[in-house]
Amino acid sequence: MTTVAGSTRIRKYHLALIGVAVLVLLLSLVRVISGENDLTSSGTFAAALMLAVPIGLAGLGGLWAERAGVVNIGLEGMMVLGTWFAGWAGYQWGPWAALIAGLLAGALGGLIHAVATITFGVDHIISGVAINLLGPGITRFLSEVLYKEGTPAAAAGAGITTSPPLSSQAPTPSLPLLSSGPDWLGGLERTHWFLVADVAGILRGLTHNVNVLVILAVLLLPLTFFVLWRTAFGLRLRSAGENPWAAESLGVNVYRIKYVAVVISGAFAGLGGVFLVFISTKYVEGQTQGRGFIGLAAMIFGNWRPGGLTAGAALFGYAEGLKLRSSEAVTSILLFAAILLLIYVGMRIVAMLAPAQTEVAVTRTPKQYTVLAAAAVGALALLWLWIVVDKLPNEFVFITPHVLTLLVLLVASQRLRMPKADGVRYRRGEQH
Repeated sequence: MTTVAGSTRIRKYHLALIGVAVLVLLLSLVRVISGENDLTSSGTFAAALMLAVPIGLAGLGGLWAERAGVVNIGLEGMMVLGTWFAGWAGYQWGPWAALIAGLLAGALGGLIHAVATITFGVDHIISGVAINLLGPGITRFLSEVLYKEGTPAAAAGAGITTSPPLSSQAPTPSLPLLSSGPDWLGGLERTHWFLVADVAGILRGLTHNVNVLVILAVLLLPLTFFVLWRTAFGLRLRSAGENPWAAESLGVNVYRIKYVAVVISGAFAGLGGVFLVFISTKYVEGQTQGRGFIGLAAMIFGNWRPGGLTAGAALFGYAEGLKLRSSEAVTSILLFAAILLLIYVGMRIVAMLAPAQTEVAVTRTPKQYTVLAAAAVGALALLWLWIVVDKLPNEFVFITPHVLTLLVLLVASQRLRMPKADGVRYRRGEQH
């Protein structure tokens, strides 16, 4: 059994690597056809990385809470708390104080949510909405008290909607030789050779002037997987989200587990807020811009697992980064999507024509034919749009990440499995 499970994991790992390689190859092909070099430029991927990190951290916070059975839609409010306290501490004592303050502020938001939902049994959605309202309200009140005219903060450059700049910047290391100094990757990127320049651009974007918090966020993903899926504590936490009464019968302190998970959830959301402050060098009111909600969508897209969450955050970050770098390049995504749909149609046709006894064979049903026809029509429509549209309207470019969020969730909803007791009110000894 262990050998079979191990081989399954290896197969999934290999499939993921093959999938990434195919996507890079297709992006390179689309870049050559469209002439939009920003599709795989180091600037685009550096921006995508910066934009994906707060989404990923918020999603990671949601993952911890929901794996323990607590729905946390208050991630946005916890991020807001993290941004304000990071800005407040950062202008006085530097980036490391900002990191600690934002982390603690987010954790405090998580603690409030835990008290409301776990101790008092408040509906998880209502509590989350309350925190999303409470976060901006508290931070605005604190700004009006501490940043008003005549205060030391105001003299340092603060306003009602913004904090003074951080007293110093967080480190931004680069990879020696490859992306700094001789900058070999940059040289390869400028050649614009097929695939070679694209891979160089992607690698340089991910390794040049990387904020130290990015490195921390990347390390937190495998660490979360290890803790939740490879330790006794993680098993207890996940059991609390699947069947808390069964976990209780085995001696697990479900209340304590849920509290720890939700506080950690808030801390991760607060860390996402800290990152936004590091990028802008100060707190600005409204700078989260709904990233807590997009992080929640990335977590759902990832099927409540760190690997899927990473893919979701990367997807949303890339869409946002491409929009900022070049509105013209967004049009090329139409061609990219059309090619993906054509590949999907080809794979489905092969599977439908395969002999019944083979692994790839699928049952031919009216639903299968409908899905196939819809995918083919969608591919042709996207291809036609790419041919006739030179530049998308700015309004459409602006909402691209949010439209992408809805489309991804629509597709992903067919294979999702949330924890069975997610959002269920738990009371010791009162099994549902």
